[in-house]
Amino acid sequence: MTPKGTQPGALPTAARPTLGTTEHARHAAAASARYTPPTHKLKGPSPRWVPILMFTLLIVGALVLVLNYLTLLPGATSNWYLPVGLGLILGGIITATQYR
Repeated sequence: MTPKGTQPGALPTAARPTLGTTEHARHAAAASARYTPPTHKLKGPSPRWVPILMFTLLIVGALVLVLNYLTLLPGATSNWYLPVGLGLILGGIITATQYR
């Protein structure tokens, strides 16, 4: 078995002549040419609050839109309820992407 970064029959790093070589060349000779893929960290299941928040945002957003349409919200029908309802629904969709 050879040390990392060497080939069979090559001189060990300490025994190689270093006359006229730069630090970069010595470091390149010591580095391995083999590719090591990154290790993947396994993430566990989502916390309990993620699906609860997701469904809450989706349902409340839909309720805001429906109640505004039926004029059951205070202030009669308002255009401000539309972006609020759609924003809540979008928040639920974004939360859904974090669910594992």
